[in-house]
Formats: sequence, C-alpha cells, structure tokens
Amino acid sequence: MKSLTEYLTLNVPKRMDFVNITHQVEEAVQRSGVQEGLCLVNAMHITASVFINDDESGLHQDYKDWLEKLAPFDPSPKVYRHNRTGEDNGDAHHKRQIMGREVVVAVTKGRLDFGPWEQIFYGEFDGRRAKRVLVKILGE
Repeated sequence: MKSLTEYLTLNVPKRMDFVNITHQVEEAVQRSGVQEGLCLVNAMHITASVFINDDESGLHQDYKDWLEKLAPFDPSPKVYRHNRTGEDNGDAHHKRQIMGREVVVAVTKGRLDFGPWEQIFYGEFDGRRAKRVLVKILGE
C-alpha cells in the first residue's frame, strides 16, 4: 500500500472565509501515485473546517450569513462561556462544529472521484493566523 501525508498551511486574512483547496489536494493525489484508494482532508484546528460543496459565491455568502445567525460573533463573555477564559472565539468553535472537521474522497484511476460541482473547501472561522490542514492519501 502507498501513502502520502502532507500539510497545507493557510493564513486567511478575514475572520471568516472559505478557500477552495481542491487544486492543492489534487496535486497531492498525483504526487502520491495512488490509483485506487482514499484521500482524507482534515482541518487541524478547532476553529476551522473542511467541507465539500459547490464553488459558487452566492452559496458561500449564504453559508456565512446562516452561520452568523446560528453562532454570531460576540467577543464578550456574555454570549459564550468559552470567552470567559480570555478567548474571543466561542462562535468559531460552534461554526466549525456545524460545518465539520474533515472529508474523505475516493481516489479512482489516480484522481479524486467527485460528483458534479463538488469541490473541497477550507472554512476559516477565527482567521488572521496560520493554520494547518492535513492531507492523507492511502491506497494502491
């Protein structure tokens, strides 16, 4: 069995934003030499997410608006008990929980085996600092 482990480092300048990382993951699959297997992509920070969806700006704005309604940013300790520890990112933890930690994509004939319009995104909810994403490819 072949395997490849790589780490992407992202530094998103906004507090909340989405970055299409499909191309970087596809390049890692090519480097791995895996023809048939699985690719795990995992946000390694508890205030970030990895998810699959369409690369459409209206949808991304809808997600941002929806997440802000569900878990609005409020740096005070009044809304989120987590912020009583000196943090200001209680909302980011909730947003990550909603959007998910990781995705697994099949690798078929040396390529990510997506459905129509599917792309891989990194979701940042407490940006402005470097964070890592794990890409792990396993297979034959």
